[in-house]
Amino acid sequence: MSNRTGLARVLDDLGTTLIDLVRGDPARAGGIGGVVIDDPHDDQVLPPRALVLGVGVREPADVRARLDELGVLGAAGLVVRGPVVLTDEVAAAADRSGVALLGLAPGASWTQLAALLRSLLAEGEVTDSETLGGTPAGDLFALANAVASLISAPVTIEDRSSRVLAFSGRQEQADASRVQTILGRQVPARYSQLLEARGVFRRLYRSDQPVYIADLPDDDGGVCLPRVAVAVRAGDEVLGSIWAAVRAPLPADRELAFCDAAKLVALHLMRQRAGADVERRLRADLVSTAVEGGAGAAEAVRRLGLTDQECVVLVLALADSHVDDPAEHARLLAERQQVADAFAMHLTAVHPRAAAALVGDVAYAILPTESEDRALRIATDFRTRIGDRVVVGVGPVADGLTLARSKAGADLALRVLRAGRSQRAVARVSDVHSEGLLLELADLIAERGDTLTGPVARLIDYDLRHNGNLVETLSAWLDAFGDVAAASAAVFVHPNTFRYRLRRLAEVGELDLTDPDARFAAMLQLRLWRPV
Repeated sequence: MSNRTGLARVLDDLGTTLIDLVRGDPARAGGIGGVVIDDPHDDQVLPPRALVLGVGVREPADVRARLDELGVLGAAGLVVRGPVVLTDEVAAAADRSGVALLGLAPGASWTQLAALLRSLLAEGEVTDSETLGGTPAGDLFALANAVASLISAPVTIEDRSSRVLAFSGRQEQADASRVQTILGRQVPARYSQLLEARGVFRRLYRSDQPVYIADLPDDDGGVCLPRVAVAVRAGDEVLGSIWAAVRAPLPADRELAFCDAAKLVALHLMRQRAGADVERRLRADLVSTAVEGGAGAAEAVRRLGLTDQECVVLVLALADSHVDDPAEHARLLAERQQVADAFAMHLTAVHPRAAAALVGDVAYAILPTESEDRALRIATDFRTRIGDRVVVGVGPVADGLTLARSKAGADLALRVLRAGRSQRAVARVSDVHSEGLLLELADLIAERGDTLTGPVARLIDYDLRHNGNLVETLSAWLDAFGDVAAASAAVFVHPNTFRYRLRRLAEVGELDLTDPDARFAAMLQLRLWRPV
């Protein structure tokens, strides 16, 4: 990785608004290999040169101990909640371990910091040749700084929902409301509502010229610095906007530069969107090829970084995934992608080399682990977090070159769950083994075109012609292992009536209830054909 993905880059772009360097040399760390939310109670796998977010690591003794541990693991830096108490022991641990110690501003969100850092690292993957206007394509932070220099004012780049995509330096020259926006990565709701009420967004999105906004009240009873904003467009589509904190309307030359900057930001956003779409499709192809097996699987596994790793394939689907209404179908497609993206993020937090992608109407994931039980817990935890919208099948453990076997198990488990043959929502194939065998046998029967014959067929025909209940009686008796009392109670009839029906079904179906083979055949047919 280039220096643009190192700690120096992070500190340059996020500055003192969000994080600051407490101890260590940012240049020494080199490129950052990934962002990990620290959990000292879990056996985590850190990528090389990881930047670790020490959520809950606060006391100097804990910080010192964690620095020593992360030094052994080769981490690049540790971020803890500020203000950080830098004792002599903590300073010595940072120097000894080579792990940079950083402080997160009070009030800032860990979730937003993680998203910001991962965004910066993703932008750093762009090569120097991929530039727009001299700025690396997709590097919105560098572009925000360039715009700020052009108009001599701190700026933010925001999407249509007023979420902050990037911001420039010199934010300390703005006001308290801008600091709140940066820390929360979102314009505070009270300001968004005020701007909406004043018609600012309507004017902003209807014009290609900057809009000047003054007299916005602050929390102290005064007024905020004026703002000037311009919409970011790609054709007729509004992608977002750029906001600058100013002290007076922009001069004509800077206003023109501000408008030109909006066009450049649009190119960056479209490039970023296209890159994300291409990366998503590429990852989906790699995951699909890896789990299907055959030609190309080994190369796909290598490109995913899973060679010589034991893995488990998981397959996820929406519990309710069939709709007829076209509008609902469009919503369903968007929901599938949203859930698949959330699944990928959840698994990546568990293991940096986990891979997941939407393939058709299901999401396949490859999780490096040597334990089916661990994969089951992780999938169950995801479903608990996201709600009862999904079902997940978990395959057996396989190495990188035999993932097709794990996929087959996961597919079968998912099929059982989607068919309603199990009360579970997350299952390994071993959890639904008998139900899976019945489904596979039903497939064989359907493929051969077999029809129902024998005693059960005769009983079904009799019930249809006489509005009888002999099939129900046989099913209840078999389920109760021949216990007449329990079986009669299950169908709410007197035991003597039930015994009469048993004799009658034996006569009509020509079924010997004392023959274990006949009982097994009847039970299997009832399970496969499931007569109503």
